[in-house]
Amino acid sequence: MNWISNLALAIAAIIHFLPVSGILGKSALQKLYGVGIDDPNLLIAMQHRALLFGLLGVLFVVAIFKADLRLLAMGFGLVSTAGFIAIAWQVGDYNPLIARVVKADVIVIGALLIGLGNEIWLTRS
Repeated sequence: MNWISNLALAIAAIIHFLPVSGILGKSALQKLYGVGIDDPNLLIAMQHRALLFGLLGVLFVVAIFKADLRLLAMGFGLVSTAGFIAIAWQVGDYNPLIARVVKADVIVIGALLIGLGNEIWLTRS
């Protein structure tokens, strides 16, 4: 039943790799999120965010092959996605592209919760 955990991690990895193109600069970020990025400080923060998503995606992929990293990867993924959703809901009034990110994060949360449940079930069997 490791395929369940692996599928959950693969879904999380794919979704987390999507915004990595933001590393390329302002136009990529504006296309991803539908926001103007005129402040160079914001550009730095957003490009760094894209880099961190890539690193988290790499962790998900590595965890597919190293079972001892699965719980860590799933935990980081759940905190990251739930945190983004909580911030988006708190701030509110976000655009349709940010709403798309929220929906993607809901998918990741669902997948990772299933994967986490599977990992717990496998350790108890």
